[in-house]
Amino acid sequence: MNFKILNYELDNEQTKVVKDNSKYLFVLAGAGSGKTLTIVGKIKYLIENKHIKEDEIICITFTNMAVESLKEKIRMELNKEIKCYTFHKLAMEIISDSKESYSLADGELLTMIVENFFNVEIFNSNYLLKVVLKYFNNFFSTKPVENYKRLLVNKRKEVEILKRELITFIRLFKCGSYKLEDFKDFFHKIKSYLLPITYLKEKYFLLLAFNIYLLYEKEKQAEKELDFDDLLFVAREKVKNYSKRISYIIIDEYQDTSYVRFLLIKKLVERKNCSLMVVGDDFQSIYRFSGCDISLFYNFPTYFPNSVTHKITTTYRNSQELITVAGRFILKNRYQLKKKLTSSKHLEYPLRVIYYKNKKAAILKILDSITSQKVFILGRNNNDIYSVLSEELELKNNKVIYKKKSYLDITFLTIHKSKGLEADDVIIINFLDDTLGFPNKIKEERIMRLVSKREEDYPYAEERRLFYVAITRTKNTTYLMVPTTNYSIFIKELERDYKRSKLVKFERLL
Repeated sequence: MNFKILNYELDNEQTKVVKDNSKYLFVLAGAGSGKTLTIVGKIKYLIENKHIKEDEIICITFTNMAVESLKEKIRMELNKEIKCYTFHKLAMEIISDSKESYSLADGELLTMIVENFFNVEIFNSNYLLKVVLKYFNNFFSTKPVENYKRLLVNKRKEVEILKRELITFIRLFKCGSYKLEDFKDFFHKIKSYLLPITYLKEKYFLLLAFNIYLLYEKEKQAEKELDFDDLLFVAREKVKNYSKRISYIIIDEYQDTSYVRFLLIKKLVERKNCSLMVVGDDFQSIYRFSGCDISLFYNFPTYFPNSVTHKITTTYRNSQELITVAGRFILKNRYQLKKKLTSSKHLEYPLRVIYYKNKKAAILKILDSITSQKVFILGRNNNDIYSVLSEELELKNNKVIYKKKSYLDITFLTIHKSKGLEADDVIIINFLDDTLGFPNKIKEERIMRLVSKREEDYPYAEERRLFYVAITRTKNTTYLMVPTTNYSIFIKELERDYKRSKLVKFERLL
């Protein structure tokens, strides 16, 4: 007998997950497949059929918004309050239970330290000043301060890029659970595989990262503060003192797990000897830049032996035609786990490629044709929206107001922020063949590989997953806004594969 959740009857695949009593469950769920309802169904089954107390079940997801959404659905179905956490809120509870308290560092503290580090007025080390100059190939400076001031003017863009890379490196260093002594190993590694001139550049980068890291840690210690990654590390050490009884842990969006998060969960499962269910979709793993390690998802059965794998492959959001295109596109990356989604919903041309000469006029024409209520305009970058705004189309916060059809509920989001959300129709506005286009062509510096997992060898693997996320946000149609010249390789691929099909429609708005 299938479970009924929020007046919706779970399908056979969802029901198998709900009723599986295995200690470790690995649930591979496609976009729009009802994974949240499956989680609610699992909680209901644990309480009503396995007689597990509601306060012995905890749910973990990645954002406050997702936490509140899950809590509300549980409340509606069960009229019960189940503990739902972000990783960091769980960490704070574990720490506070050990009778210790810490302040949380300002999320922008690292950025402020980097900015101050590069401020010539307070540069307190002639040695470090020379390291910066040498990084930019200025080896023979007799007047380092004057040269540095010129550098800030002449290479302003390159200095800003260096700042961003240093911030990213340190954040990846932290969420990868590296220690201060690992810097010594990093220096040995780069010396072994780099040519002398390249080695020097990366050596100076590491020297800067090392010193900024020391400043960052010193500042937090002086103020008795922890950052998010510190919280997770300290919480792992305090798990042994955590008094809460736990029988079952459920983690949503597990494909976004970082190594430091994984270590906390593994320690908690081992210490409490509790069951664990993780739910995720490797097709939607899009946060490598912030420390997400997709290998933790792929290797779940290795880390938790005797686990049982389930697939939820029926989607209730998208049409069969759209998920056929999306699935073929993403599975060209051979490392993705194979799953074939199905849908009972059918639409002709759910994916429409719109070639334009006048972008602003083209988007107004698309909005004029849309008869639904809720629309997403998605950009690859935060600033993409400004390319379509006009007197008729205004931006207020994240809401887009179309004066002609003011009743439309139009929201602008980056694709990253759209994950987990859905709309009636979706418009994607950046398909330039450009560094900041889609796919994004900013090349990861080799130095980053020291603190992040190796990039997949398939071209633009994560950008492919981002494209998959973008086009599957729709219940109906996704519109791809494409210039008539210099357009994305993703669009050229769709042209090759679907020019004569009824899956993708190619239209010109002149």
